[in-house]
Amino acid sequence: MSEQARIGLVDCNNFYVSCERVFRPDLNDKPVMVLSNNDGCVVARSQQVKDLGIKMGVPLFQVQHLVNQHQIQLFSSNYTLYADMSARVMSLLEEFTPRMEVYSIDEAFLDLTGVYPCYQDPIAYGQRIRKAIARQTGIPVCVGMGPTKTLAKLANFAAKKWKQTGGVLDLTDPVRRQKLMKIVPVDEVWGIGRQTTKRLNQLGIQTVWDLAIQSPKTIQAQFNVVVARTVMELNGTACLDLEDVAADKQQIVCSRSFSRKLTELEELSRALSAYCTRAAEKLRRQQSVTGCVSVFIRTNPFAVQDPQYQRSATVKLDAATQDTRTIIRVALSSLKAIYKPGFSYQKCGVQLSAIRPAASPSQFDLFDLSCEGTPPDNVILMQTLDTINRRFPKAVTIASSGFDNSWKPKAERISQRYTTDWRELVIVR
Repeated sequence: MSEQARIGLVDCNNFYVSCERVFRPDLNDKPVMVLSNNDGCVVARSQQVKDLGIKMGVPLFQVQHLVNQHQIQLFSSNYTLYADMSARVMSLLEEFTPRMEVYSIDEAFLDLTGVYPCYQDPIAYGQRIRKAIARQTGIPVCVGMGPTKTLAKLANFAAKKWKQTGGVLDLTDPVRRQKLMKIVPVDEVWGIGRQTTKRLNQLGIQTVWDLAIQSPKTIQAQFNVVVARTVMELNGTACLDLEDVAADKQQIVCSRSFSRKLTELEELSRALSAYCTRAAEKLRRQQSVTGCVSVFIRTNPFAVQDPQYQRSATVKLDAATQDTRTIIRVALSSLKAIYKPGFSYQKCGVQLSAIRPAASPSQFDLFDLSCEGTPPDNVILMQTLDTINRRFPKAVTIASSGFDNSWKPKAERISQRYTTDWRELVIVR
């Protein structure tokens, strides 16, 4: 008889905050928040901050009084540090499983079916994972296990919420599973959003158990196949496989709010060129081409005293491409068409869609004399550009948008790039 499947979900606790604390142990017991681009909103909170009732995504100015009152330590988002720490965690996790799906920057699904020694129970193996990650990276994690990905997610939620679990919980046992489901609200189920929760509540489905005992066919008729699969997963029937290789993005969006309001077309063009450069780099990283470029601009909707304006434009390309220059040219042409003087713009961005693998065949236009894709010499040029941008990140803006970077998002509280820049390594005294 084959062993029951066991999927594990390893999730880093308060990941951005934990990354900052690794190199600032003096903050381990203090309230810490990480802010979004422009230091505008809260994107990560320590447990001490959560206990103060500060919600995710709240604008900083709305909770400034709490920051002052409780001396909350603030950090600007340091994505260079976070990405490197994530890579270290994921590399370690690969040692504990033959199959792994990196789900996000701080989460990974592991196939733990039969991988732990026969003399060790799954909980002990989960604790071994936690200790190894903490010892070698300093990042605290929790481990949830179950026969499906949805149950592993639910187990991880409970492992984080209830300290008596020791940070590891296994929901393979149906009896333990039922006890937990009866006390957890249905909105904590993976994939059940706010609107779906409202409809479920209207039907008298309040807890996870209320959802689990429903008929999948009935749920599919009232909602959709995704919710029906969730019901099956909650009952131990796997409907979602591990994705060993992350799927290519079908859309790539690059946008930021500006550190100051922009009024001139030239300034907007510089910012948009930088975003196009970054989007094209992401496109080439997954070896894809885009067939559609969209651009948008908008004023600040919260500045109600200012005139409001927002527009977008989309251009379908005659030939799919991954060439930065082509994408910038199309984007700037669209920007010029939708730009209106007399407004103070707070944000702009570019979206690449109709994305497909660069090597895949496509249908040509009989009357199109252009060469689809990127000519071989341009491929070398783009690879060189990517190499330069990775080595000298500031060169992205210089090459694509001029020398005036005053529009760039603020990061006044950013920490050092402790693991990726020789000049910013920790100094031990």
